Amino acid sequence: MAETDFDVQRHRLVESELRNRGVRDAAVLRAMKEVPREKFVSEDVSEFAYRNAPLPIACGQTISQPLIVAMMAEALELKPEDRVLEIGTGSGYSAAVLSRLAKEIYTVERMSELANTASALLKRLGYHNVHVLRSDGTRGWPEKAPFDAIVVTAGGPKVPPALLQQLRIGGRLVIPVGGQMYEQKLLRVVRKGQDDFETTDLGSVCFVPLIGEAGWESDAAAGFRGKSRQPIRKEEPLPTLATVIRDAAQPFETIDSASLEPFSSELATHASFLSGNPVMGRPSSIGCEPASRKS
Repeated sequence: MAETDFDVQRHRLVESELRNRGVRDAAVLRAMKEVPREKFVSEDVSEFAYRNAPLPIACGQTISQPLIVAMMAEALELKPEDRVLEIGTGSGYSAAVLSRLAKEIYTVERMSELANTASALLKRLGYHNVHVLRSDGTRGWPEKAPFDAIVVTAGGPKVPPALLQQLRIGGRLVIPVGGQMYEQKLLRVVRKGQDDFETTDLGSVCFVPLIGEAGWESDAAAGFRGKSRQPIRKEEPLPTLATVIRDAAQPFETIDSASLEPFSSELATHASFLSGNPVMGRPSSIGCEPASRKS
C-alpha cells in the first residue's frame, strides 16, 4: 500500500474514530496524525493499521488500539516540557505518540526482544527523545525520576508504590487497576503532596496483565492466557484473510432459504466491540506473556 494511502487512512481514523468518540485535545489528535502506525506492525497486518483495534506484534503481544492510546495520552494532560515514564514499550507506537507531546519519554519493557526491536525502530524513524530500558516496569526507572507523568499499558492488582514515589508533585499517573486479570478500572492519580494522592476513576477497561515485582506473577498470568489470546508462534504463520473468512463462514443452500437469526444473536453478542467501546482496548504491556504488552 502506498504511503499516501496510509496517510489518508490515518487522517480518517483520527477524524472519524478519535475526534468523534470524545478525544478533544488538539495536540493529541495532531500526534495521532503524525505517527505512522503501519511502521510498528509487521507487513502481514499493515493493511489493518488504521482500524481502531489492537493488532498482533512479536512475542504474542499487541499494538494498542488507537482510541485507547489517544484517551490515555489525553488523560496525562502533557505539556511540551514534560518528562514522561511509560511502562510497557511493546512495539514502541505509544511511546512515539507521546514523544510528539512531551520533551523526553522514558519507556520500560520487560521482554528483551520487544525492547531491542522497539529501540532500534524508534531510532530509525527519528524519535530521538524516546529512551528504552529493558527491566521490570513495576519498579519504574528511579535513576531518571521524578517524572511529570507516568502511563502504564497493562493492568495490575494495585498501583505499584515505586511509580507513586517517582511521580513529581503535581504529576499525573494513568494506570489500569483491578483485582482480577483483564478486568480493571482506568485510574488517574495526581500527586498533590509528599503523601497526598488524588485518584479519579476514568471507567472500566480490559488490559493485559502487568507482570512484575509489584504486579501479577508470570505463572499466574499464564493461567489466564486462554481468556485473552494465544501466543503467535513463529513456526505458525498468521492465517490469510481468505482463510479467516472461510473458517468463519456459515453455509446455506440458497439465498431464499437462508436464515439471519444466528447472525442477529452473534451481532448482539459483539455489539459493544462493534461500537468501539474502550473496554475492548487491549494495549500491550511490559512482558512477552500474551498478556503483558504495550502498544
